[in-house]
Amino acid sequence: MITVNLVGNANTGKTTLFNTLTHSHEHVGNWHGVTVEEKSGKYNYKGCDIAIVDLPGIYSMTPLSFEEKVATDYILKHRDRIIVNICDASNLQRNLYLTLNLMELGCNIILVVNQIDKRRICKIDFDGLSKALGLNIVYINAGDKRGADKLSDAILALNESLSKGETNKVNLGYVKEILSRKAEKLKNFDKIIAKKCENNENLSNFYKIKLLEDDEEIKKLLNIDNTFDDAEFVADKRYAYIDTLMSKYSSPRTRTYGQSWLDNILLNRYLALPIFLLLLFGCFYLTFFSIGAWLSDGLSFLLDKFVSTPILNFLTLRLGEGSWVVSLVDVALVGGVGTVLGFLPQVALLFFFLSILEDSGYLSRVAFVFEDILGKVGLSGKSVYTLLMGFGCSTTAVLTARNMEDKNSKIKIGLLTPYMSCSAKFPIYTVLGGAFFGANNIFVIMGLYLLGVVIAVLLSYVLEKTVLKSKEQSFILEFPPYRMMSFKRTFSLLWQNVKQFITRVASLILAMNIIVWLLSNFTVTFHFIGQGDGVSMLETFGRVLAPLFIPLGFNSWGLVSALIAGLVAKEVIVSSIAMFNGAEESIESIQSSIMLSTSAVYFASGSSVLSYLVFCLLYFPCVATTSVLLKEIGHKWTFIGIAIEFVIAYLTAFFVYTIARTVEVFGFWKVFATIFAIIIIVLAVVYVVRRIKKRKLCPYSDRCNKKCK
Repeated sequence: MITVNLVGNANTGKTTLFNTLTHSHEHVGNWHGVTVEEKSGKYNYKGCDIAIVDLPGIYSMTPLSFEEKVATDYILKHRDRIIVNICDASNLQRNLYLTLNLMELGCNIILVVNQIDKRRICKIDFDGLSKALGLNIVYINAGDKRGADKLSDAILALNESLSKGETNKVNLGYVKEILSRKAEKLKNFDKIIAKKCENNENLSNFYKIKLLEDDEEIKKLLNIDNTFDDAEFVADKRYAYIDTLMSKYSSPRTRTYGQSWLDNILLNRYLALPIFLLLLFGCFYLTFFSIGAWLSDGLSFLLDKFVSTPILNFLTLRLGEGSWVVSLVDVALVGGVGTVLGFLPQVALLFFFLSILEDSGYLSRVAFVFEDILGKVGLSGKSVYTLLMGFGCSTTAVLTARNMEDKNSKIKIGLLTPYMSCSAKFPIYTVLGGAFFGANNIFVIMGLYLLGVVIAVLLSYVLEKTVLKSKEQSFILEFPPYRMMSFKRTFSLLWQNVKQFITRVASLILAMNIIVWLLSNFTVTFHFIGQGDGVSMLETFGRVLAPLFIPLGFNSWGLVSALIAGLVAKEVIVSSIAMFNGAEESIESIQSSIMLSTSAVYFASGSSVLSYLVFCLLYFPCVATTSVLLKEIGHKWTFIGIAIEFVIAYLTAFFVYTIARTVEVFGFWKVFATIFAIIIIVLAVVYVVRRIKKRKLCPYSDRCNKKCK
């Protein structure tokens, strides 16, 4: 088997090529840091097995973050392997900087030029460039498999050459120039480097250049403490060499990579944030209402007519209406699973819209917009990717926290991610909020999403100023050109998310529904309640905890029990409520049941619903997310984070309930006027106190009547 390392800058089509060659379905993102650890896959070509290892995107062999260190360590450890170095044809000049780093190391390189954009920035003489570099250059389009066979042929050819002892003859003139001009600085370390490199000239030269760049990892490897300040000199020599190549083998650029007139609007300091919020509002409206609601209603109708009703009629006819088996199938299996499955179109739509924003190149701009804001609370723009992924799945998002550059930042972003409203929560918002707020529920949903973000930012600020101060982080941000979405890639990703949702419903949620049904239909003595009287195990436990939530406006044992069930998966909250109320799997049936005072789960007012929704947004993460947090940030900070989440959820829900209930009793304008007046009074008092303190600081305040300025 031939093992090949796939290496390149972020956003050059690396993972797309990996998926194309290995027929995998790894997530492809139009942003930096999607791949956070090496991923491997294999395929067979002309009877030969080829294994591809997809490494995180890097810009040079000097790592600046966790995922870059993963890649550089792997390359150094396996430097004898074939390296497929992928570059973007539209950004070749910058991408070649990494290529030169790999050539300095003496790697066995196949240079792959990926034509991502249909419009070329410049024409390139690949034959001439290939001869100048001494590398085989393969021109491909990773998305539609054009050139994939040529690349596979090149891999087989290079492997055959290496097996015969032949290697690429690389001659980089600037390397000799650098080492000769800086020989005086390096002469004291020649023996150390020679011993470490075992007479490997390429590796020896690589280490020497890395020392001049003051590479901390190489200095640690060689046990050298000296400080070098020649990184700029080395970089200038590399870029000068690249400029020479490009001037000789490419035509003048017709435009700047990634530049667009749209950025004058989308990145405008006053318009950027409102545009982003407007786009989110549009995505949410189409998902939760409009198209999404229509599709969900249609799917629920089909499930009821062609699945639920025939199955229940058959079982009732054979076993009788009072059978506990019929109850299990009706409430836990058909009803519970059908309720959650009815939200499948909305889940698919949300991922579809996020995929469009990502493919277009817009999400990379969002990171730029939030860089300054997040920088003030101890985060970098890089954390935007993790937080945005949290809108899809917190479990997956926490994994991307690995790309943070220091331990405190990693812990912090791991703790903040669960505050993002994941896709598992929006069935709760749709059902409960829709029952009380109707068309205005879109504003409630938008408010919940923004509330999670605001609380995460505020918590980050507190942690930054107290126990988790972050180091200064580098943030390399690349603006890819605006692109039309790839329907093939988008629908492939959409199918993976839909399949994951269905698998989750068919396994974890199904199992949890059965457990909830069991606990809610049997007493502590394991007597089946059925249609008779009795107190279930779940109701017994729920009633013990219910008084704790009286200040939040809900103390129903059913609501508390649903929260407990939601610890496994948030989608279970909706199906649990449906079970407790004996509602059918349709959204309308569940919404009607929660407004009846005779139901196990009942809301007396809209303020109670708001409080419950806020608590669902902010309380404990699901079991899957918790397990990932334990692995990524450790037991101590995971349990501290969970405790903080509960406190924040309780206090925020209490605050929201108090304000909402006050508005219900006294009216919006009276409450608004009162709060406004209180704010004015507080600001006036603060202003006067500050002026008095400032005057006391004046050394002449006791001897003159001059105003302090």
